[in-house]
Amino acid sequence: MTNTASTLRTAVPLDELIAAARELRIGGRWERATRLLDSGEATDARSRALLALAAAEVALESDWFGGTALAEPRLAAAGLFVEVLLASLDGKPADEAQSDIRWDLDFLRLRHGYLGQVRVDGVFRVGPDGRDPDAPAALRAHAERLRGEAPDGVRRGWAEMYLGLVADNLFAERDVAPGHYEAALCAGEAGEAGGTGEAGGSHNSGDDLLVREALRHLGDHDHDRGDHARARERWSRATELGARAGTVPGTLSQQLLLAVLTRDAGDEAGAVAMVREIARWAGAIGAMTTEAQARGFLAGVDPTAPPAPAESDS
Repeated sequence: MTNTASTLRTAVPLDELIAAARELRIGGRWERATRLLDSGEATDARSRALLALAAAEVALESDWFGGTALAEPRLAAAGLFVEVLLASLDGKPADEAQSDIRWDLDFLRLRHGYLGQVRVDGVFRVGPDGRDPDAPAALRAHAERLRGEAPDGVRRGWAEMYLGLVADNLFAERDVAPGHYEAALCAGEAGEAGGTGEAGGSHNSGDDLLVREALRHLGDHDHDRGDHARARERWSRATELGARAGTVPGTLSQQLLLAVLTRDAGDEAGAVAMVREIARWAGAIGAMTTEAQARGFLAGVDPTAPPAPAESDS
């Protein structure tokens, strides 16, 4: 891998370049991560596919936290590079690494499709009301297929995670989702502690980000049941794991949930002071989604509240 951003050409191992971009991505430095990846000059089909996949993941995370709309063209470009890679096999079966690349692309497409369903015109929208039922059903089938085709436990865990999210937020199947989150939690905790595999990364250990995500949503169910002690336990651990993995916007969004518990406990002043800082920090890094949730909290909105029921025509 050669960096061509300036007249100085520097050889950098592909894995190191992608790992550096990944750390920038989860730290909320999406523009810098994109420039780093775009500055690389790959010399073979596999390297080009991996760079394009990494860039698509950066764009998708920018869309989620920053409210941008960058992922679609990046995903299309990644799809073309993966097609070229697979075509270069000339009928030979794909090896393990190439199968992983194909799965990772398909998983990014699932995540992008899910984001398009839960965020409509910039507003987080959950539940089946007013929604074309075919789209959530297609996402569920997509996630089920990915679970069945996952080449390792962590990737299978991420597919389980999205099966839970689809059940929770698109079908309002609150009794179904926790089973998927528990399966994701087990997958993320497998292997050595401290791993940050995530789909598209290393999968030889556990995955802090997957564990964080599962705990975040399991804690939401605890909170809805009124078990605030269990919710605090899960959400506190999720916050710690997110910080250890380096996800700055994710850690801020997790701290917002802890502020919900502070408000629930009657400490409104403490909750407001905490969330004012969350809003300020989120705005400073361009995490517009988290900033908007924090501003809503300050205005009295509970970010964990279920959607209001649809008004009847009668």
